Amino acid sequence: QLQLVESGGGLVQPGGSLRLSCAASGFTYAIGWFRQVPGKEREGVSCISWSGRTTNYAESVKGRFTISRDIAKNTAYLQMNSLNPEDTAIYYCAAGPTCVLAARPYSDWGQGTQVTVSA
Repeated sequence: QLQLVESGGGLVQPGGSLRLSCAASGFTYAIGWFRQVPGKEREGVSCISWSGRTTNYAESVKGRFTISRDIAKNTAYLQMNSLNPEDTAIYYCAAGPTCVLAARPYSDWGQGTQVTVSA
């Protein structure tokens, strides 16, 4: 079974930046980043195809977040800039067959990393 490990979360002030990493134990097709706040549904944030040529972003993060991947390292990244308190959540990465922002197609998930944006 594919294993995914997220890292890079933490506490940051509003307007700050963080870069999340998602290291996979093997080959993946698409990688998606999702986030979840307690009591709310998991939200698709961004995804990237195997080639990197296809990316998608939630409207709430467009222009602030950038997804990328290093195929040789089986690692995907989420660069998050201009963070605001509404970005506070547990961030998960997931592996799936195609780059979509819906959770259902993704079969393998990481354990999540906490991102807290607060002064």
